[in-house]
Amino acid sequence: MGELGYETLLVAVNAGVATVTLNRPKVLHALNAAVFDELERVFFELAADDAVRVVLLTGSGEKAFAAGADINELRATDAKTGELMARRGQGVFRQIETCGKPVIALINGFALGGGCELAMACTMRVASETAKLGQPEIKLGVIPGYGGSQRLPRLVGTSAALKIMLTGEMVGAAEALRLGLVDEVVAPERLMTRGEEFGAAIAGAAPLAVRGVLEAVRRGAGLGLDDAMVVEAEIFGRLCGSDDKTEGAGAFLEKRKAVWAGK
Repeated sequence: MGELGYETLLVAVNAGVATVTLNRPKVLHALNAAVFDELERVFFELAADDAVRVVLLTGSGEKAFAAGADINELRATDAKTGELMARRGQGVFRQIETCGKPVIALINGFALGGGCELAMACTMRVASETAKLGQPEIKLGVIPGYGGSQRLPRLVGTSAALKIMLTGEMVGAAEALRLGLVDEVVAPERLMTRGEEFGAAIAGAAPLAVRGVLEAVRRGAGLGLDDAMVVEAEIFGRLCGSDDKTEGAGAFLEKRKAVWAGK
């Protein structure tokens, strides 16, 4: 990927694993227009870089993953600019969700409002034991605007999602795990290590198959079971014609490690 610097992000790539770190610690990584611009740019670059197999997304320091939208920007909106603000955030988060590579959110503290919505747009979520998640927009007189009102019910169910959004209360890591809002909870000092373990495991898998899993789940999500299985069969057949399938089957039978070509 390119070497252009970022003002609100830290970006590093190692052994097929990209780590994107939100870096506005003085405001707990609040999401403003500059952050959206840079997230859009970095995920465009990462999606196009075949050397990158998986992305870890976190916030610098120990206090926050992302504490939400920039309230100063929110305060200045009216009906028209508010809708544009929501569509901008939705578009960037959808880009992350559909970038074709697994994105693992490492939630190291507060993930509130837009920060929780950003985490929900990721493929998986691993939380520190100290993490706090929530959608407190109701306390500001609005609703979640970056996809939270739609993704949250899909993850935790309608009743639990309504409770979280209507009360605006924060959810601790253990409760988030019970609800299905996060996939795993670890000690704070284990968070990055656990993310790197997930990253290494996925980076070592067949890249076309990884992309195929993401595509099958994404395309099938809005379909009935019969139509979704047609999508699955299509992707399965496509992969059966790949060099990686030949290599994978051969390596299994020959009891050796597969060498993936990504084609």
